[in-house]
Parts: sequence; C-alpha cells; structure tokens
Amino acid sequence: MYYISTRGGSEKKTSARVIKQGLAEDGGLFVPESIPTVSKDFIKKLAEEDYAHRAADVLSLYLTDYTYDELLSAATDAYKEESFGKYAAPVKSLDKTHKVLELWHGPTCAFKDMALQIMPRLLSTALKKTGEKRTALILVATSGDTGKAALEGYKDVDGVKIMVFYPEDGVSDIQKLQMASQEGENVNVCAIKGNFDDAQTGVKQIFSDTNIAKELDEKGYFLSSANSINWGRLAPQIVYYFSAYCDLMNAGDITLGDEIDVCVPTGNFGNIFAAYLAKRMGLPVRRFICASNVNNVLTDFIKTGVYDKNRGFKTTVSPSMDILISSNLERLLSLATNGDDGQVKAWMENLKSTGKYEVSAGVKQKILETFWGGFCDDDDTLDEINRVFRETSYVMDTHTAVAKRVLNQYAAETGDTTKTVICSTASPFKFSDSVLTAIKGAPETGDAFTQLDELAETAQASIPKSLAELKTKPVIFRTTCEKDEMVDVVSQMLNLA
Repeated sequence: MYYISTRGGSEKKTSARVIKQGLAEDGGLFVPESIPTVSKDFIKKLAEEDYAHRAADVLSLYLTDYTYDELLSAATDAYKEESFGKYAAPVKSLDKTHKVLELWHGPTCAFKDMALQIMPRLLSTALKKTGEKRTALILVATSGDTGKAALEGYKDVDGVKIMVFYPEDGVSDIQKLQMASQEGENVNVCAIKGNFDDAQTGVKQIFSDTNIAKELDEKGYFLSSANSINWGRLAPQIVYYFSAYCDLMNAGDITLGDEIDVCVPTGNFGNIFAAYLAKRMGLPVRRFICASNVNNVLTDFIKTGVYDKNRGFKTTVSPSMDILISSNLERLLSLATNGDDGQVKAWMENLKSTGKYEVSAGVKQKILETFWGGFCDDDDTLDEINRVFRETSYVMDTHTAVAKRVLNQYAAETGDTTKTVICSTASPFKFSDSVLTAIKGAPETGDAFTQLDELAETAQASIPKSLAELKTKPVIFRTTCEKDEMVDVVSQMLNLA
C-alpha cells in the first residue's frame, strides 16, 4: 500500500517512508491511497486473539512493507503486561447501553500510550528499511498527554532525539510534572508562553522551513513527528476500536454485525478519525459523537460546514482538548472529497490566511450522515463526573466526562438507544484537582500529591504507579521560551548555533 498527501504535492510513499517523515513536503498529511476492507470472518478471528495479535492483524492491512512478524514483535513488546497490565484496553460497563473503553492503562496513564508505545518500534524498523543513517529529530507539540507519552515511548531509542513543547499554563500540574521529570539521554522539554495552537503552529513552521531542514541535514539530522499528524501514530489507534467491538461480542453485549455508536472527546480529531477509518474498513459503527469542550470549533463545523478558528481560546478543566486547529480534520476532508487534493489545499490555505473555510453542501452532508457534534462547559463537565460517580461509583476524568455529557445531549436530541462505546482517554488521577472538586466540592489541599491520596480514598481506587512515583522524581527541565523562540531552543538542543 502507498500513501499520498492530502494536498497532492508529494510522491507516493511506502508506510515506512511516511512513518519516518511524518508530515508531507507540501504541509499536508499522508493518507492511504485506498482503505482496506475486512470481512465478518476477520472480526470473528480478532475476537479470539489477544491485543497484540489484534494489533498486528489490523496494522498488516496498512503497513504492507512490514512483515507480519515485524508487526507482531512490535505489538507484543509494546503491549506487554509490564506496561499495560493484564489487558491493554479493557471495556467497562456503565449500564446496558453505555460502555467505557479505558485507554489509559499504559505507562503515562493516557490514551496516547496506545500508539506511542508501538510507534517508536515502527519507526526503528522504518529507519532500517529505508537505509537511513541520520538521526531522527522528533518534534512534538502537546496539549498535555502526547508530550509525556512520546517522551516515554522514545526515551533512549537509538537513532532518535525528541523535543517536546507544551503551553506553560495550559496543562495540569501532574501533566507538567510528568514532562519536567522525564528521564532519558535523548529527550528535551520546553514550556512556551502561549497555548497549544501556538506550539503546534511553531512545530509546523519548523517542518516547512527548507533552510532549517538543510541545516539539520548537514548536521546529520532529519525531522519527524510523534503527533497524530504522523501516520505511524494514527494507524495503531484504529486497532482499539476493533478490539472494543470484539470485547463487546465476547461479553455477549452484541452479536457480530450489530451496529454500535462511538463517542470520543475530541481535540485534534485524530482519535475519532481513527474510529472513522475502522468504520470505512467494515467495523459496524453507526454514528460518531464528536464531543468538545467550550473550544467548540469542531461542533460548529459539523453543524454548519464552516470551520472558523477566529474565536477566543479558552483554558478549561479538560486541557488536552483546548485546541482550535484540529489538524486531522484535513484527513477527513480528503476522504469526504474523494481525494480532491486541490480543494483540500485551498481550504487549508484559507485557514492559514483568514482563519476559516467553508466546505461545500455535499461535503457537509457527507459528514453529517456519520458525525454528530456537541460541547459542554466546565460546570457541565464537573456535574457529569459527580452524577456518574453518585449513580454508578465510576470515576471519570474531565475529558471522558465531556464525552459522556455530550452523549447525553445526543441521546436526548435523537432518541438513539444504540449501544455506545465511550472513549475514556485519561486516568482521573491525572486531573485529581478537578475530579475532587466535582465529587466533593473542593480538594482538601492544593498539593497535587496529597490530592492523589485523597482521590484514591474517595474513589476506593489505587493510584497508578507511574503517578505515585512522581513525588520522588527530580525536576530536570525548567526551560521556558516565547512562541517565536522555538527554533532557537531546537538549535541549542542540538548545538547547531
């Protein structure tokens, strides 16, 4: 299988080459030339396998220049019990209709681990397949979870250096500590004085600067990405939607062929787009509920066909969704226009120059047939955490609560009673301050580690080991820069100046 740019300005490439490269030369995102389809027998076979084999089976349909043994080895190593517990992505039941897909049992307690534990292994294989002798410089912009997950996944990986930028005041205390205390000889972290969109824009500008690329090449480096703009990050996310469906089958909640709905708390649109690809492959999914916080640019787009980022950026209790530029939406537009790269390029140029674009009536209708968008504010988010805990004793983090609240809106508006998988994207312990505020009115103290203990007692749950250990880890990274100084930070990291 070959991959092409959403904007048409790149030659066809193998999966190994696009995983190595990350972003297309024209600034577009790589998409497969065609989407593979699967049979019911394929899904039935997956239901009989463990998660590593499910991952290898699904990924083998996309990464066709990798051998099955290479993919199985990478998946087995990534999803081992030491990293994820006995099961990588368990499905828990809230009630007969609503099921929670817990994606945060990995080493950093966020759903990003599901992709970022296997992605470095895919990249290492890609470097060998392409004969690459230079060192890969992974640049990451994060709204909280991607940064730590990428740092943990790539630490001390041969042939790789990684630099993470995060908004100084746009992540939780726990998220900040996770990144600032990261160990590894090849890692670096910097806070920027700005928001996530500033960080993401800065990284994209570095990627598109030919002078920087030339300088890096002369010094023996090339740029790559661990964000979901990289196909090697997005493809593994497809797996857990198939896995959840199989687990529902095995639990007797559905039979093979039954349709489900999927509800995803959404920022950069990568997680929900992976679910959409699963549907296009043949997974029986009826509708996607796209849940946003008050940075509701995606809700407005789905309802109106107008994408407009010209609005005030708001900091919320669900910081990983505080995003106004949803990069992976470009991939959906590519599919919705049947690969009309000229049109996609024009929309992206409008977004860059004016901050907005409007799709055609036909594209809008295609999206509305499958997607439903809604949002909620912080008060609603906290209220939902409280309500679910009171009624079921289940503790949700702030992002999962956004999804559940929006799902309630969807059910009330449509009357849809289809069984629904809710993506739970982070451990509630990563946002203990907000979760305790929701359940008890306020935490007893402002100390992040005391809050972990308090939440454990309140929820009758164990603190994840990786979070408990933060208390004794020293802060290694304290660098802060202006948003227009990111290039300088990269140069200093690599001693290019």
